[in-house]
Amino acid sequence: MRNVVARRSCLLVLLLLLFTTQFASATNKTLNKEHPCKRLVLYYHDILFDGSDVANATSATITNETRLGNFKFGKLVVFDDPMTRDNHLHSPAVARAQGFYFYDMKSNYNSWFADTLVFNSTEHKGTLNIMGADIMAAQTRDLSVVGGTRDFFMARGIATMETDTIQGAKYFRLKMDIKLYECY
Repeated sequence: MRNVVARRSCLLVLLLLLFTTQFASATNKTLNKEHPCKRLVLYYHDILFDGSDVANATSATITNETRLGNFKFGKLVVFDDPMTRDNHLHSPAVARAQGFYFYDMKSNYNSWFADTLVFNSTEHKGTLNIMGADIMAAQTRDLSVVGGTRDFFMARGIATMETDTIQGAKYFRLKMDIKLYECY
């Protein structure tokens, strides 16, 4: 009787070990930084509302900066900005960037972005969620792609932002090189 129980216990442990190793090897993915599964290069156009340009403004200040430093610390801006394939503001929008950013450093220009790219075109449908620190002094900044829906279901990757142009406090354009490394 003991031998039968011991054999069944050993068989059960072996089966459990086999299933565990098969499951672990099936879910183990290797990411290749050189070959993302999807890549998009888009331009983000932001026109800050200055009190007079209601028709063209795509963003607005919600809270003004504090007096803690000279770098707009505390200023919060919400936006609904067009995203285009090229750097021309009047090119057809392929997505809308909807979200906010706030200045979060007292000693230098720095902001924190959280936005959703909303796609509704013949090429792509769904959303991509992007967030992270925008260290403005750096030539390029990497933000995390933390998820998405429909064509971008559960996507993860990096959005590399680069300032393409600044026109005073009214308008700026960012080039966003979005590389997805997890695509389902």
